[in-house]
Amino acid sequence: MAFPRHTAHGPSRRGATRRRSPRRSLGAQFDRWLDRAVGAAVIVALVVGGIALVLTLLR
Repeated sequence: MAFPRHTAHGPSRRGATRRRSPRRSLGAQFDRWLDRAVGAAVIVALVVGGIALVLTLLR
């Protein structure tokens, strides 16, 4: 059975360091919007390519 480690200052801290969340600037909001736009464009391109492939194979 494993017991938690203790130091002279109390239990040892393990895991990720907590960081402050950065303030969202206008550039960060634009990046998020651009990521969504690119994702939508990729999905549309895949759908159009899939339809073109199906139509080509059916001829």
